[in-house]
Amino acid sequence: MSRPLAVAITGGIGAGKSTALECFRRHGAATVSSDEIVHHLLATDPGVKRALVEQFGNEILGADGVPDRERIARRVFADRAALDFLEQLLHPLVSREYMTWREQLGGLPNPPRVCVTEVPLLYEVGAEARFDRVVVITAPKKLREARRGGRTDERESRLIPERDKAKRADFVYVNTGTPDDLDAWVAGVMATLTSEPAARDTS
Repeated sequence: MSRPLAVAITGGIGAGKSTALECFRRHGAATVSSDEIVHHLLATDPGVKRALVEQFGNEILGADGVPDRERIARRVFADRAALDFLEQLLHPLVSREYMTWREQLGGLPNPPRVCVTEVPLLYEVGAEARFDRVVVITAPKKLREARRGGRTDERESRLIPERDKAKRADFVYVNTGTPDDLDAWVAGVMATLTSEPAARDTS
């Protein structure tokens, strides 16, 4: 059975990964972001809720009784152990949900040729083997900080350097131009990807 060519977008914080993902969607790829999957898990998975409450207490729940992302973020900010716990809880579940989504796409009567997801910690967690192609979106550090309103992010020190990610990727874009420039580049990547033979489902 053929399945969509699986593409991961990764890169530094503030590089423009989410914008690139939206460009791929506009050019015909099926897309899902890690943020969307995390939101779904927080809203629907009772095991995730139970683990978070046991670790952090009921204060991370919103008024609706659902784990609240902003409250969780405040709890783990500058707390390395808490952040490690959160990542170890969510990363395997995000991967599982992504693989389920990809299998469902492959089962459609007319599956998309390409599916794309944003994976911020792709290389850090060794997930690149799950994908056929990797796209790295990068930008100079000062520009990425400016896009975050000048705020630094302590997670940056835990990431593999941008130049090393670029060396390992199939496609690299230095995002210093306009959104239209990025969109045009993505259009070219999509043209390349859709000219390749369909991936085979070997599962």
